[in-house]
Formats: sequence, C-alpha cells, structure tokens
Amino acid sequence: MNTAWWVLTAFLMVLGVLGTVLPLLPGTTIILAAAVLHRVILGAEKSVGYWTLGALLTLTLLSYAIELLSGALGAKWFGATRWGALGGILGTVAGLFFGLPGLVLGPLLGVLLGELLGGKGLLPAGKSTWGTFLGTTAGMIGKLAVAVVMVAWFWIAVFLR
Repeated sequence: MNTAWWVLTAFLMVLGVLGTVLPLLPGTTIILAAAVLHRVILGAEKSVGYWTLGALLTLTLLSYAIELLSGALGAKWFGATRWGALGGILGTVAGLFFGLPGLVLGPLLGVLLGELLGGKGLLPAGKSTWGTFLGTTAGMIGKLAVAVVMVAWFWIAVFLR
C-alpha cells in the first residue's frame, strides 16, 4: 500500500508542475498538498519534516506573489495606465468563460481596450499590451522555476531523511 502513496505523490507533483503553466490548475498548491498528504499518510518516519512543509508553504506563497505582480509590473514598465489595469482585470474575468483561448487573450484584449478607452492611441496601447504579455510570460516562467524547486526540495528531503 505504501507504493500507491508514493506513486500518488509523484503524480500530484507532476500535475502541480504542469499546473504552473496550464490555466485553472493551482500548480504549487497541488505540490504542497501532495507533500502534506504524503506526511499525513506515511508519517514522520517516512516523509518530510515540518521545516520542509514550512518551506514549501513559503514557496507556494511566493509563487502566488509572482503571479499577481508579474503582469502588472510588465504593463507598468511599458507605460500602462489605470484604464489598462482595469481592462486587464475585466478581460481576465471575461476570458474565464471562453476556455484556454479566453484565458490567454482575455487579459491582453482587456488591457488594449482599456488603454484605447482611456484615450491612448493604438501604438501606446499596443505597447502596454505587449508589456502585459511579457510580464505574464516572465511570471509563468518564475512560477515554473518555483515549482521545480519545490519538487526537488521535497524529494531531496525525503531521501536524505
């Protein structure tokens, strides 16, 4: 039965890493949940300690901070206004109803439309939209890096125990 828990933990961790780049899957939260489940089911003698779980929790929170700040910082760096930020938020919400294409295009179209409605010309609005895209992409790469560190930390802590 222990083998089943090890396999489930590995599966959840792979799913978590994928979840950092796929929308609607809370990647690092899945990785953290897999580590907690592993600890609860197999016990302290065969799993990680509280320090490792605390570190994984901290990394999970860091990944969400990266996600929240990356798009906004990219947009600001390229000159987005409050109109663009509001458009990005509304575009994200609207994009939820259109599947994967909506999740990708919604925020970008929202920033573009927000900037245009705010009085910017097409080229400056496009520049803000490009900044949002670059910031979001950088955030996704950052979240992926955090997820890989989390998985590596967990397995190293388990096998060095």
